[in-house]
Amino acid sequence: MASAESQQAQQNWRYCGGQVRLWREEAGVGRQALADEAGYDIEYVKSMECGRRRPTLRLLQVADQMCGARGKLAAGHEYLKPEPFPQRTQQYVLVEAEAITVQWYEPLLIPGLLQTPEYARALISSNCPPLDEETVEERVAARLKRQDKLTNKPPTHFSFVIHEAALRSVVGSQGVIHRQCDHLLEIGKRRHLSIQVLPFAAAPTAALSGPMVLVETADHERYAFVDGQSTGALYSGGDKLSTLTQRYGMIRMQALSVEESARFIRKVAGEL
Repeated sequence: MASAESQQAQQNWRYCGGQVRLWREEAGVGRQALADEAGYDIEYVKSMECGRRRPTLRLLQVADQMCGARGKLAAGHEYLKPEPFPQRTQQYVLVEAEAITVQWYEPLLIPGLLQTPEYARALISSNCPPLDEETVEERVAARLKRQDKLTNKPPTHFSFVIHEAALRSVVGSQGVIHRQCDHLLEIGKRRHLSIQVLPFAAAPTAALSGPMVLVETADHERYAFVDGQSTGALYSGGDKLSTLTQRYGMIRMQALSVEESARFIRKVAGEL
């Protein structure tokens, strides 16, 4: 974790985990007994006590009861709430909140601002390595909260280009994808928002290089965000911003029109 906020989070993990260990040892409760009562593997409990993993609310509550801490351990959960966004995307989310225009290309997944709750949950819960349930729920809620941007006033102008592969990739189940397609058709009716599909047959080579988001803020600052499996980069000028802007333009020119895209999405949904 690189950010000061993330470093503070890890310090909180270590402190609360250390408190669990100290209270447990003082009360004469073995780690195995705590693990059994909480329903965790003993190595998982050890990782939480050592600060390598975030102590869960369940661990704190069970340890509190077993060690007679009278709420002192459970109270630590307030400082252990999971971060709502992965560290690699935190800077971008702040910029997105200030955007007056957003141009977004996705080759493999439905853009986060357009995801249904069940699609978002299926995607986030399948993270590798897996996230604990509390983190999953926190991140799903945060992603859905970002979608308020779609209805805020004054409206932000959105342009989405979605590769055909994103429509055909099964996230969760075929039913989840079918309902996601229906959601795209419904949300695509908004006048300040356009959704275009890039078919396999029309995709230029540049479309294979990964997702990108171009943003302009109310102060007319321009940014480009590129997200990878474990890293994210936010660019604010220079050759990178120019290159990505040109690349987005090329991809969008090859995409179907808004009307053709709606028909294409209906066709895909009908095939599920």
